Amino acid sequence: MPTEQLKAKIADTFGAASNSYDVSARLQRQSGNIILSYLQDNMLSTTDPIVVDLGTGTGYFADVLKTDHHNVIGLDLSKSMLNYAREQRHNDINWLAADIHQLPFTDNSIDIIYSNLVIQWCDPLSDAFKEIERVLKPGGTFVFTTLLDGTLSELKQSWANVNDDQHVIDFKSLTDVEQDIKTTNFNIELLEQQPIVLDYISVKHLANELKSLGASHLPNKVNKGLSGKGSWQKMTKAYQEFQSDSGCYPATYQLCTGKLVKANNK
Repeated sequence: MPTEQLKAKIADTFGAASNSYDVSARLQRQSGNIILSYLQDNMLSTTDPIVVDLGTGTGYFADVLKTDHHNVIGLDLSKSMLNYAREQRHNDINWLAADIHQLPFTDNSIDIIYSNLVIQWCDPLSDAFKEIERVLKPGGTFVFTTLLDGTLSELKQSWANVNDDQHVIDFKSLTDVEQDIKTTNFNIELLEQQPIVLDYISVKHLANELKSLGASHLPNKVNKGLSGKGSWQKMTKAYQEFQSDSGCYPATYQLCTGKLVKANNK
């Protein structure tokens, strides 16, 4: 499990991005809408469910979930994000500051957990799945997205032309995620990988968007300082190899979408 110091750093990094997050959240909107569609059956079969938006961030999707569900809880590690959500979102959503690895819910108490691009920060991921399983009712549903190995491959390859330091976050493979799920009592209804390619007008545009999303924290980076101007120029020149005919700079995100259902026999 990440240390408390590391968790605080992650919370601070995302909290600092609270005011700019929604403007830059193209990927989050696209991925979040995909898993919203996975909940259509639950809307028909469950009466007045308790729904948790796990890692709610600015509360955008908690607000969306509120349109179909009465009991919605937005939970996040970052108090700054939650303060923003309280000010901007529906006033009847319950906002909670808590850690995914220690959810403040009793066993078998939640009907639906929704989590969009959050669990990639959980280490070990298997423990997060076990905690989510613990609080879900038998037959309860967990829908999620996360990022997989190969995300930002263009940026990673371009930085590899400069030095061996870590400049891009490392993510698990789909097989790794599946193995973590298999340590639990979840039934896998859906687990898929798909690439999403976003275009940027420049490499700086990409870097600024990652920063504004709070996704620039690299716990394994050796050189904590900013890369020098020369290194940056060398990287951006290497990135031109991926530039499209239209002049845009593509960035590929390997998206994992999943729908898990807690077995009824436990």
